[in-house]
Amino acid sequence: MKKLIECVPNFSEGNNMDIIKQITNEIESVEGVSLLDVDPGKATNRTVVTMVGAPDEVCDAAFLAVKKASELIDMRQHKGAHPRFGATDVCPLVPVAGITMEETVEYARKLAKRIGDELNIPVYCYENAALIEERRNLAVCRAGEYEGLKDKLSKPDWKPDFGPAEFNAKAGVTAVCARDFLVAYNVNLNSTSTRRANAIAFDVREKGRVKREGNPVTGKQVLDEKGEKVWIPGSLKSVKAIGWFIDEYGVAQISMNLTNISVTPVHIAYDEVFKKALDRGIRVSGSELVGLIPLQAMIDAGKYFLRKQNRSVGIPEKDIIKIAVKSMGLDDLYEFIPEEKIIEYKLAADQKIMQLVDMSLKEFADETASESPAPGGGSVSAYMGAMGVALGTMVANLSAHKRGWDDRWEEFSDWAEKGMQYQTELVNLVDEDTIAFNKIMEAFSLPKKSDEEKEKRNQAIEDATKNAILVPFKVMEVSYKALELIKAMAEIGNTNSVSDAGVGALAIRSCIKGAFLNVKINSTDLKDVYFVQTVSEKALEIEQKTEEMEKVILKIVESKI
Repeated sequence: MKKLIECVPNFSEGNNMDIIKQITNEIESVEGVSLLDVDPGKATNRTVVTMVGAPDEVCDAAFLAVKKASELIDMRQHKGAHPRFGATDVCPLVPVAGITMEETVEYARKLAKRIGDELNIPVYCYENAALIEERRNLAVCRAGEYEGLKDKLSKPDWKPDFGPAEFNAKAGVTAVCARDFLVAYNVNLNSTSTRRANAIAFDVREKGRVKREGNPVTGKQVLDEKGEKVWIPGSLKSVKAIGWFIDEYGVAQISMNLTNISVTPVHIAYDEVFKKALDRGIRVSGSELVGLIPLQAMIDAGKYFLRKQNRSVGIPEKDIIKIAVKSMGLDDLYEFIPEEKIIEYKLAADQKIMQLVDMSLKEFADETASESPAPGGGSVSAYMGAMGVALGTMVANLSAHKRGWDDRWEEFSDWAEKGMQYQTELVNLVDEDTIAFNKIMEAFSLPKKSDEEKEKRNQAIEDATKNAILVPFKVMEVSYKALELIKAMAEIGNTNSVSDAGVGALAIRSCIKGAFLNVKINSTDLKDVYFVQTVSEKALEIEQKTEEMEKVILKIVESKI
């Protein structure tokens, strides 16, 4: 698997778009790095940039961006609502794929050293990259902000991890880290009060607030036996939060960093702020995402709110995302565009990945009818299966929403969710089948002049052919599992849609028979006889079971029409 990391540098400039563009131009100059998002904030005077790529290339791009920022941004002139202490305030590296956190830490430290050595900028390493335990927390590293740096750097305890222990008046300090995926998330209030926003932030953030005697605001701070402040923890784990007023929008916000969304997901953070705000007589009007968010986080949020409405969660991905956006008011301040805010969508768009499944029905039919041998019967079989499952899923969703069946919504939602999983697998296999065919063609085009080249070519053909057998076999396996859904919907689903279940069974039967034909034709020239025999026997068994199941389903359907 290719190694991928994300880098999310925050630059202390959110108003001058020319400066921001010059910085991002440096990132885009590095081949293999995708600039996914540029999110400037006027009130915070800060821009959050997101890039993804191979580790070495991303670190090169990050270094160039830090260098350019140090040339263009003068911290002596900087004002903004967000805490900061450097032209490049923070530069986190995040493992995305094929790389461990330990490896990411090494890249972060190498980047920090390069910034310190070559740019003469003091650097602190925090979170997983921290070299000193007390510096794991960014808030501790950034305490006193830019204005306190000169005094801070003069203290032995705050000697930078890399770079000179000298005050760089123009560039300040940069903090570099390796961390898990962090979601920067702001919740909007129908208030202009920073003090009340802060009170809500203290209610929810993990750190909480200082315990006081008597009055919780003006009372004397409670100290422990060591003279340290006693803290009352907030209600949300892995959450950092402050309250502020955003002049740009004219509202107060709870600004949160969700440092582990598997512990506190976005939707839970939203709901908790909603409750705590209401307790204080304040209403949440919406929220905003700063930077990008993983697709699964949006799917989890959409399903969470659907379940609260007693609605089926087995609906298309785009509809689940729409529910998430509307439920959390992510379009309150400006339009929420999934293709620009969801990391997987943004990466696919940036890499200009065009798949068969992205085509319209007419485009797909025309491409199939063209002189090109792919897509062929394998891809069409997978698509027939996907459409058959989609019909079963439709019956489940109609049943979940049927008047008088409100007590059964969860039962049908579970069936619909299964259906969507099968449908997604089969849709992906539409492209997988064509890719498998193309790999065979690529193998046949390899050079064959020497004995070594011939051996390499023959092995490539054998491997590609095995894959071209396994893909339609996978289509058969997934489609056969989906017949369970079709049978259930014929038996217990909305009787007004029973014919749709019947058509679904017929489509899946055709899918499985078609996929089996592809298993057979790709097996004819394979040298591995044991492999062919094993897969063929399993495929034949699936085909026979499919015919039996189809008869059962159609008998049920016919009895209800």
